[in-house]
Amino acid sequence: MTPFDSFAVLDWSGGNDTGPRERKDAIWLGVMRGGQEEEPRYCRNRVEAGVALIALIEAEQAAGRRLLLGCDFPFGFPVGFAGALTGRADPFAVWDWLEAAIKDSPRANNRFDVAGAINARFPGTGPFWFNGLHREIDHLPRRDTRSGHGLPERRAVEAACKGAFACWQMGGAGAVGGQVLTGLPVLNRLRRRFGAALAVWPFEPLTAPVALVEIWPGLINRAVKRAEARGGIRDAHQVRLLTRALAGLPAARLAAMLAVDAPEEGWILGLGHEEALMAACDDPLTPPPLRDDCFALPAGVDWTPVDDALAMLRARLSCVVGQERVALGAAAGRVLAEGQRARRANPSEANSAVDGYGFAHGTLGEGDQVVPLVAGRAAAGVPYPGTVPGGHAVRVLTGAALPEGVDTVILQEDVTVGEGRIAFRGGLKRGANTRRAGEDVESGATVLEVGRVLTPADLALCAAVGLADLPVYRRLRVAVLSTGDEVVEPGAEAAPGQIFDANRPMLLALARQMGHEAIDLGRVADDRAALRATLDRGAGQADAILTSGGASAGDEDHVSALLTEAGAMAEWRIALKPGRPLALGVWQGAPVFGLPGNPVAALVCTLIFARPALRLLSGAGWAEPQGFDVPAAFEKRKKPGRREYLRARIREGRVEVFKSEGSGRISGLSWAQGLVELPDAAVEIGPGDPVRYIPFASFLNG
Repeated sequence: MTPFDSFAVLDWSGGNDTGPRERKDAIWLGVMRGGQEEEPRYCRNRVEAGVALIALIEAEQAAGRRLLLGCDFPFGFPVGFAGALTGRADPFAVWDWLEAAIKDSPRANNRFDVAGAINARFPGTGPFWFNGLHREIDHLPRRDTRSGHGLPERRAVEAACKGAFACWQMGGAGAVGGQVLTGLPVLNRLRRRFGAALAVWPFEPLTAPVALVEIWPGLINRAVKRAEARGGIRDAHQVRLLTRALAGLPAARLAAMLAVDAPEEGWILGLGHEEALMAACDDPLTPPPLRDDCFALPAGVDWTPVDDALAMLRARLSCVVGQERVALGAAAGRVLAEGQRARRANPSEANSAVDGYGFAHGTLGEGDQVVPLVAGRAAAGVPYPGTVPGGHAVRVLTGAALPEGVDTVILQEDVTVGEGRIAFRGGLKRGANTRRAGEDVESGATVLEVGRVLTPADLALCAAVGLADLPVYRRLRVAVLSTGDEVVEPGAEAAPGQIFDANRPMLLALARQMGHEAIDLGRVADDRAALRATLDRGAGQADAILTSGGASAGDEDHVSALLTEAGAMAEWRIALKPGRPLALGVWQGAPVFGLPGNPVAALVCTLIFARPALRLLSGAGWAEPQGFDVPAAFEKRKKPGRREYLRARIREGRVEVFKSEGSGRISGLSWAQGLVELPDAAVEIGPGDPVRYIPFASFLNG
């Protein structure tokens, strides 16, 4: 079979004309021609869709491209239907019959009447059901009262496909029957129009230039839900993503999907290959950029309390990164992009919690027991091959699946072993020393929520419930920049009045500890053109930018000046010590956090403001750092008006603070293990009074 050059997916509807405006529950067509993806096409009715399909096939033929066209309704019915309806066990005989019977126009069709006429040919009631019209139709019940018609409820493929609907339902949620009755006549006309140039899978060899295949978007539902969460019409996302998935599959994988033998009922392409499809349709779309004015303060606001500043950040920022799938082993520290459910229970089957002997509790009498042993044993990964008879016991090792006939295990230390027998005291409870299937996690249960920063323990949980890879947000790229003529590289020759760049290595390390990809933009002197070029480079490489220095309103504060020129500057004068000036803006779509140049203030502002903001941008959501009330080992009198953060650490159950509050004392950052947070109001603290202590780890890992 030669590879396909173009791919298309059709999302069908059996309803009436839906009008000129794009909407859900209509007909949508996704197309990728020669590797170029087109915007999904909206078709308001089946006539328009039929014209679009003919034009697509003719265009691909003229271009010499081989086309795979998927349609999302069954190509066949359960075994026995074709023979009973037409006298031939041939799916195309049903296609011919339906084309002759169905009368269809944009505003109405007779699908419900045809379903009733088909039902009349069968004994009992059915197989079709659900009359969705306001008039009664002979032989078509409104509710599912079918019986005695003699046909299977589902095709083999639907029985194997969780969530797929039977083709007998004509209306209501999950109705497929109406789509089949209106869709197959359209496909049959394509067969007759294009003749040998078109083949239908899996009923015919796929040697023709055009292949018609049955698909179901439910196979990539997780990917569709991710796209739908960003807005738009679900049906359009379905055809776009499934077209991309089919086009992105390796040829060997697509060939394996097509290697199906279902001569009468048909099959859903890709069943059993869901993860490969979702990986192939990985959506490169990224969330929309932030508005340039997202940091603008309300009119009249001057000094901003810390809580108000945090609330504004939380309300105005959102995730700015796309998604990807990664193997479990590479997922630690990544942000989960979609909640995960267990594919199987943990434990997957009832098993023994100890080394001992297993038996059926109800088959033993009262009091002390002497029980014969069966030959063999049950071990982890090596189950006992038979059933343990009542009144007998079997050797069972820790982790072994409980054999048939065993519901209780006695610890080997509580047993006396003789020749072919064991003896033990009575009083053991039913189910002792066993673990029931799913007692930790039930199959299908949610194990992790979206936005979770994945830990090593999370990976163990995912592995235990059968998850091999995970959808995660791409790492947030955080660029770090230092500014100022006075700043030189650590270890370089420092002229009088110059200082070594302490902020950049600190901020780069903080970004990495927060789980982001850190990008070093270096140092820029007080040169506005050079700073503009560096910000341009940062916006091209990163999702967010941290600068230190130049954030106030002085002559050499070029960061705030450039952001003001760009019309995207907000100087937040925050009621905070240390810190106060925080320049916030958007440069070419990338949010910029203009931190103070003082290292102590830069660290505090990063932890208090940049850290939760970067979490939102990365998809992890907002999180408050976990603080603890700890007795003070210091005295402090504070005036009202602003919040204060003191460098602190715990010693002998009490929190002590650094000897100096001077914001130039960098040694205090190394000395400290966290911060003491003092409220906006006036406080007077004495030794032993409770104060709020926040460990650095709570900021970085919370």
